[in-house]
Amino acid sequence: MSIFDQFSEHLIRRTATHSSRRGIIAKMGKILVGAAVLTPVLPIDRISRYANAASASGKDDPGSCDYWKYCAVDGFLCSCCGGSSHECPPGTEPGNISWIGTCHNDKDGRNYLVSYNDCCGKTPCGHCQCNTNKGDRPGYAMGSHNDINWCMGNSNSTVYNCTVSIIVGVADD
Repeated sequence: MSIFDQFSEHLIRRTATHSSRRGIIAKMGKILVGAAVLTPVLPIDRISRYANAASASGKDDPGSCDYWKYCAVDGFLCSCCGGSSHECPPGTEPGNISWIGTCHNDKDGRNYLVSYNDCCGKTPCGHCQCNTNKGDRPGYAMGSHNDINWCMGNSNSTVYNCTVSIIVGVADD
């Protein structure tokens, strides 16, 4: 036998005499549990799978964060959650309070006033999260700040689901 074979045999026999099958299975279990505990805290961008799917389409797709009406949106797009860009999904209702943005449509070269309404009544959708914040103001300017749960203005449903954008009118230049 070669030296490597002798060393390997000695190491394997020593391990076999000092451990049991249950001990090895217990150590493997600890390693698996440790890996499961560590995985959620690793620095991995978990939101990008939805954001990349939403932004890959372009300015003419209501399921994309780049859609022209979403210049000041902050939240999950209702067009990815069972609704449309201007209509809440079934089982939800539009919030009584909204925030306003002015968005430029490249197709016709005009600026539009867009009302952003949170749809309330179900748990957050979790798909197509967009956070463009164009023209957003700090939190102390409540009427201009979009990072608020606007469903709090509703009396019967304060749970946020997604956000729609409704064209209110043409902005004066």
